[in-house]
Amino acid sequence: MPLTEKEQSHMRDTIRNLKEQMGQVYVGQEELVRGILAALFGGGHALIEGVPGLGKTLLVRTLGSLLGCDFNRIQFTPDLMPSDITGSHIFDQKDQKFVFYRGPVFTNLLLADEINRAPAKTHSALLEIMQESRITVDNTTFTVDEPFFVMATQNPVESEGTYNLPEAQLDRFLVKLYIDYPGENEESSIYSRHAGSGEPEPEKLKAVMNAKGVREVIALCEKVTLSESIIEYVTRLVRESRRRLEVQLGCSPRAGIALIRTSRVLALMDGRDYVIADDIKEMAPACFRHRLLLTPEAEVEGIKPDDVVNSLIESVEVPGT
Repeated sequence: MPLTEKEQSHMRDTIRNLKEQMGQVYVGQEELVRGILAALFGGGHALIEGVPGLGKTLLVRTLGSLLGCDFNRIQFTPDLMPSDITGSHIFDQKDQKFVFYRGPVFTNLLLADEINRAPAKTHSALLEIMQESRITVDNTTFTVDEPFFVMATQNPVESEGTYNLPEAQLDRFLVKLYIDYPGENEESSIYSRHAGSGEPEPEKLKAVMNAKGVREVIALCEKVTLSESIIEYVTRLVRESRRRLEVQLGCSPRAGIALIRTSRVLALMDGRDYVIADDIKEMAPACFRHRLLLTPEAEVEGIKPDDVVNSLIESVEVPGT
């Protein structure tokens, strides 16, 4: 069933309200904010990469307060254990039985801060719950309430004390986003805010949504129309990524699904109930960059995944044009 005008209006008002409230604490980074919202309302998870001090954690805290959902944070460290994430069974002396104490993953919005500072066995604790919204501990399966959204931050892999995330873990993220240094005016505004009222406090923001509202918006996005030509365009982009000489491992069908889901959100954010090629082009880097494995020769030459994605966008024609 197509979207009604009332549903489209509701989505536009929701996004506008979210952005306005975020602007009270978080300055600039429009592309990053669009990507985060595309992942959230696309029903997936987001990985944010950037050097320390650019406000990655502040962005996630701000969004957590505005969504009105249960919110937990895990600070990843080299000694973090899987049970610190999932929880574990602990013997209750009073009742003389083992009781399961839930870990921080049992929430709606999870901030995995500096995720690549923990070893691979700790990352694996998140795999099942990110994909299936459930986790198995000691042969017992537990589920989390929907929506469940992981926003992970990581420092560049060149930074001291970081680990490369496994390909299976990266693939669980709907998008990978970069945060860069702010523009001159934005940076000046940041200093002015700190000089005036001190450190921003996202927790003081009034929630504009709740868990039910997030689920409703996700359902609305699934109604956005996808034409046959757009589906064919996504198929061409994904399949062409596997044919590039500089690519050792191309995009899987999951990358195409991520591109469709996030592009639908962009369409509604921009006031349309149908996806256009520009939506696909905007989200392709975020959906593809962490799923492309380059050849050693390409890495030596300094080629980046984004270079490959941009080449794909330039060379693959949009069907029907």
